[in-house]
Order: sequence, then C-alpha cells, then structure tokens
Amino acid sequence: MDEFVIGPESDVPLEDLLDLYGAVGWTAYTDKPELLRRGVAGSSYVVTARLGGRLLGLARAISDDATICYLQDVLVHPEAQRRGIGRQLLTAVLDRYRETRQKVLLTDDEPAQRAFYESLGYGEIRDFGPGTLRAFVRFG
Repeated sequence: MDEFVIGPESDVPLEDLLDLYGAVGWTAYTDKPELLRRGVAGSSYVVTARLGGRLLGLARAISDDATICYLQDVLVHPEAQRRGIGRQLLTAVLDRYRETRQKVLLTDDEPAQRAFYESLGYGEIRDFGPGTLRAFVRFG
C-alpha cells in the first residue's frame, strides 16, 4: 500500500490545485484559477500531501517569520479525509513557525472544524476572556 508523502512544495501545478480545491467545494478559489495560482505561489510556506504523485492535501501560510503566521488554507481531498493528513499538514506548518508569536486562522463555523483546531492548540478569540482580544475581518 502506498503511503502519503507530506512535505513542503514550492511550485504546485495549477491543475493539481484546481482538482483539490474543487473536490472540497471551494469554488471561490476555483472560479478564479489565476488568483488561486498567485495566492498559493505567493504564500510563505506551502506543505502538501501526495499519494502516488496525486495532490490530496495542502496547507499554506503567510508569515513574517517573527511575530505572525496566518494559516490560510488547510484542505484534504474527501477521499483522503479522516486519515490524519490534515493534522500532519497543520503540524508541519506549526513546526515551521514554532518560534512565531501568533498563529492565526479563520475557518467555518462547524463543530468538527472547531474540535480539529482545538486539538492542535487553537482557541477562539472569545475563549481568551472578555475584553482581551478583538478580531476584525474585511472581505472584498
């Protein structure tokens, strides 16, 4: 049986990205392929999971390598989910930025996602107590 190969990758082919992002239904990315390509290429760190050369997982981060690491995407193809790949991808990013003060992410409001990120040491802003932190976002 083949094993997943997980490691950094600097030049992920657009076709691979479109297949993976499409498989998880992230159409905001697949509807604008050039924007997806530029976003991944411009990331500070990209780690992938491949099986037999096929891209089945990806995590990417934006960072200044000192004070902030923003985890942009963590995705695993539905055929490969529930096999620890997402955890390995995220752990690879966290290991790369272990000395970075803040590790930030935005994600959907789903219980499984909350449990996943909490299991890796993340907490919601509101969990840090009243009045201690605020989060703001602007899209578009």
